[in-house]
Amino acid sequence: MALDAREPSEFAAGHILGAINVPLGRLTEAVRLRENEPIIAYCGHGERSSAALSCLEALGYTSLNLDGGTGGWEGAGFELATGAGGDVGEA
Repeated sequence: MALDAREPSEFAAGHILGAINVPLGRLTEAVRLRENEPIIAYCGHGERSSAALSCLEALGYTSLNLDGGTGGWEGAGFELATGAGGDVGEA
């Protein structure tokens, strides 16, 4: 599962297809994440996703940080989806 730790407006501007949006400030509320499924956290550049990684691990989730965030994703030649959706309630 890909978890975007940015704000909803940033998520809407471009995100990994199929990702859910859980802003870093709401991450401790994210009790509805699927258990036993690795989580790949990302943001724009890596700062918020690094903090998200620590929080997720403290909550008992297995997680990884996507180096370079959405910029690294695009730089590797992958596309970003746009628009809202993918909120934590849909996880």
